[in-house]
Amino acid sequence: MGFAKPSLKARALRLLAQREHSRGELEAKLARHVQEGENLAAVLDELQARDFINAGRVAESVVHRRAARFGARRVTQELRSKGLDEDLVRATATQLAATELQRAQAVWRQRFGGAPPAATPQERARQMRFLAARGFAADVVRRVLQSGAPGDEA
Repeated sequence: MGFAKPSLKARALRLLAQREHSRGELEAKLARHVQEGENLAAVLDELQARDFINAGRVAESVVHRRAARFGARRVTQELRSKGLDEDLVRATATQLAATELQRAQAVWRQRFGGAPPAATPQERARQMRFLAARGFAADVVRRVLQSGAPGDEA
């Protein structure tokens, strides 16, 4: 006694129930499950028409999940990898740029605590690499490390 395989629409709705997905992500994840006679594009068109697939919500979701820990470059890279429209990606990057310094300082404080920003050139380089790997811009990284005590504003 076997169970029937779920339809493409059921699989898509299950994925969308877990988190927001872009159309491109759903297409990639569902492509291997297409059976004879099923039309993936039609299923995705229907879900998009009913607003189950919404690029704006995908961008908001990524920003909500990632912005506190990562810089604008890393977040926009993730948005591009999801296949979102370039105008939406640029608008989100502009929005993130406004808080980049504060977010970088919070990430630095969480990782390095009350330690001096850079006692040695090696330590300074390590801290710079850490922030750069998180996607923060070079000028923001320099400002964080020049700020002195962890509570100071640059």
